[in-house]
Amino acid sequence: MTTLVHIGRMFYLVSPNATTFQDPKDVPKYVNEAASTFVLFLLLELALRLWQGKPARLNDAYTSLGLGIMHEATLFFSETALLVGYEWLYQYRLFDLEWDSSISWWAALVLVDFVYYWVHRANHEINLLWAAHQVHHSSEDYTLPTGLRLSMFQRLTYFGFYQPLALLGLPVTSVMVHLGLNYLFQFWVHNEAVRKMGPLEWVFNTPSHHRVHHGANKWCLDKNYGSLLIVWDRLFGTFQEERDDEEIVYGLVEQPQFLNGVWHELFYLEKIYEKARGMSSWSDSLRAVFYGPGWVPGAPRLGDPDAFPDVKAPRAKYDPQMPVWFMVYTALHFTLAFGAQQIMLVHLKVSPWHTAALFLAFILLTMGVLGSMFDGWRWAPLLEAARCAAFLLYARAAPITSSPQLDAALYFLFSMSTFFWTVLSLRTLRAPLKIVKED
Repeated sequence: MTTLVHIGRMFYLVSPNATTFQDPKDVPKYVNEAASTFVLFLLLELALRLWQGKPARLNDAYTSLGLGIMHEATLFFSETALLVGYEWLYQYRLFDLEWDSSISWWAALVLVDFVYYWVHRANHEINLLWAAHQVHHSSEDYTLPTGLRLSMFQRLTYFGFYQPLALLGLPVTSVMVHLGLNYLFQFWVHNEAVRKMGPLEWVFNTPSHHRVHHGANKWCLDKNYGSLLIVWDRLFGTFQEERDDEEIVYGLVEQPQFLNGVWHELFYLEKIYEKARGMSSWSDSLRAVFYGPGWVPGAPRLGDPDAFPDVKAPRAKYDPQMPVWFMVYTALHFTLAFGAQQIMLVHLKVSPWHTAALFLAFILLTMGVLGSMFDGWRWAPLLEAARCAAFLLYARAAPITSSPQLDAALYFLFSMSTFFWTVLSLRTLRAPLKIVKED
């Protein structure tokens, strides 16, 4: 598969004949196949930002990449939940659309995109669903890595939205194809380099439209939900043009001050619990869960926009600085975690469940512990030593790859890492101040 084909998919430049399948097992893993193309685009954007003299915050990018890896590592359960019950509903379809018909392909393009608009809107308007989706909005930068910053629970929030397409007779393979292509299209719109795109702005979602969607400014909130097409926002009153007179502040209205990707996945659930617990009635407690994130007692379902904070630029970003060696170390171990995700994806169907659980635990620990070190958590070096030691115990019992030489190199790397972090953790725990971060 050539890079040009992958790039074409990213811009929805595909042939219906080449993206039509009868059996769900034959539908490609479009996101996984595009991994090398993602890396290429990320490096090109990084080079462009450095050439333009713009800051390249690797700490924020690492968090985004880590969340993307966790999102794909949990594909085996979240993807199943996405279309569970679809084939059963398909038995009661109103229309018969053949799997190899061009009508099926084009109908799926429009209808999957239409449903995504409502899925996305629900993710913003229902607090429990926002708990997953807020992860995507938590980056204070608007760069390509932000397009990969997705919660591992994100696909679960789609349950119940796409299933009705079965009643219209859309083959499940058509839905799966366009869900994958929608994801790829949404990756490239996360950039500041592409400004306005002329007449295309009237029909398609563009970087300009999506920049508004990621803004924490009051005029940006809950706008531009479209994936491929922006016409849904224009039809349903949620469209907002990008302004030239006000800089967009990216991130959440109440921006979290940490980079730990695992905690980004979970912290908002605690906020929902505290909000519901603080209500004076059961009905208000339920509203705290199922109404909008900005709802308070006495306000409309989505909250009172006049009471929302009006975020303005400039807003200081959470930007802990780390030594260069640690940034290199993090990049290396993130790469290894990505490799573990790839191995897990390939061997999941032939491996016992506990092997997949161990690989997933390794990935989650990698993202959580390294993120904690960015945040200066005192116990993080000791946990990193334990993580590396756990890898050594597993590697002694079973080969990691099919190459003995590569396994030996990994064993050496994790042995040195275990020793280094054990020594550093002892120093850290004895010191009165954090010593991992640079001053």
